[in-house]
Amino acid sequence: MTSVLVIDDHPIVLQGCRRLLEDAGVERILEAGTALSGYRLFRREKPDVVIVDLALQGNGLSGLPLVRRLRRQSARTPILVFSMHGDPIIASRALEAGANGYVLKDTTSGALIEAFERVRRGQPYMSHDLAMQVAMLGTSKTAPLADITLRELQTLSLLADGRDYTQIAAELGISYKTVANTCSQLRTKLGASTLPELVRRAIQYVATAPTGRTGRQ
Repeated sequence: MTSVLVIDDHPIVLQGCRRLLEDAGVERILEAGTALSGYRLFRREKPDVVIVDLALQGNGLSGLPLVRRLRRQSARTPILVFSMHGDPIIASRALEAGANGYVLKDTTSGALIEAFERVRRGQPYMSHDLAMQVAMLGTSKTAPLADITLRELQTLSLLADGRDYTQIAAELGISYKTVANTCSQLRTKLGASTLPELVRRAIQYVATAPTGRTGRQ
């Protein structure tokens, strides 16, 4: 019996994934709407495959640390990231964190199932176009986000979501001073002279697009 854990905070996405997976013959589907509940379900139920969003609870890219925790807990469980973020830097970071595949939420239903079947068989998955962009990162230093750290990427995503320093500190579990220092480093790396300019860059690079309905296309 194949079991799949879907971690996403959008009920419509969960409903759509459940329908597609059931049509694909998956017998047991577990659902979680937060990183914490997803991690606890993962430890307790030991699913065969995990599908996880990167932008959980509007908390920036909180799915990246979750992928890393899941991978530390199990070195072999296939993890498929299902995300609105099409930036190759973010996809690359997800793979570095331990994901086996990366598929965009605006893809077709068939592509999602193909991605699921590939990672379930222990094979990697990424769309050809995105895979080419990720591959090019190794030969180009001009990508805007090429040199930023995971913490900086999370902070940038929260800035794009409209969070202030105090909110970012609370959501990432770090100090206000650390957030301020991180944003100072981001301004230098991204060539933003002011905080409003950094926020505009954040929106340009990593803002999460509205989530649509997952269904047959």
